[in-house]
Amino acid sequence: MNFSVARDLYSKTRAVGYEDISDPHEIIHLTLRELRRSLGVLAQGKVVATELRNTHMTRAFTAIYILQSSLDFDVGGEIAANLFRIYEFCRTQLTLAFRRDPAANLDKCVQFIDEITAAWGEIAEKSR
Repeated sequence: MNFSVARDLYSKTRAVGYEDISDPHEIIHLTLRELRRSLGVLAQGKVVATELRNTHMTRAFTAIYILQSSLDFDVGGEIAANLFRIYEFCRTQLTLAFRRDPAANLDKCVQFIDEITAAWGEIAEKSR
């Protein structure tokens, strides 16, 4: 995926500061953090305002799309496949939450995304 397309797509959902980033690694890291933030808000279940709920739903779905479409299965192999499955799980849980299905497990999504974000940050530290 062209990372400028990802940056532009996410900026349309009003993510602050996205237009200033050109490093693909940092785009993914920011996308993970934004996904975590939106999932966290939605998982709390305290989002009463429909507009705020819809904003976080849109941001979360967009972030998952960016993350899934940025995976390189040829280079990433099993890791890319596992990440895709995790992102797909989160997308499914978001869909359930969108339908207000009580079976939605956004807390599990938050946990997964926290682990991925931490690992992604460690990769960035090692590559510097």
